[in-house]
Amino acid sequence: MDMLNFHKYTIGHAWTTDYGCADDAKFFQTLYRYSPVHNVPTAAEFPALLLLTGDHDDRVVPHHSLKYIATVQRQLGASNENPLLIRIDTKSGHGAGKPTTKVIEEVADIYGFIAKSVGAVWKD
Repeated sequence: MDMLNFHKYTIGHAWTTDYGCADDAKFFQTLYRYSPVHNVPTAAEFPALLLLTGDHDDRVVPHHSLKYIATVQRQLGASNENPLLIRIDTKSGHGAGKPTTKVIEEVADIYGFIAKSVGAVWKD
């Protein structure tokens, strides 16, 4: 999440009462220190990463996930051996109200990612 700019996207302005606003100097340094997109290491082995977002999420706008995965891939992709992926669910938003088929597809992808990441093998 981009904690310096979240208030500029969709409903993010409503979160300033919870987090503060980077436009206000008294909050900027605190927000910067824990803003995930601004604290990606430049040289480290990153764990396997699968981000999930919905292309129609108006509460946690997909821009946050897209910007974060792009930053991680740019800074660590060439040197990192673990997968750095994003799953973008189309025509869906934020959790509740998702059709059962979409939930099953998402959970299958998550379990598949976990299995691959930990080297699990299928046994009959």
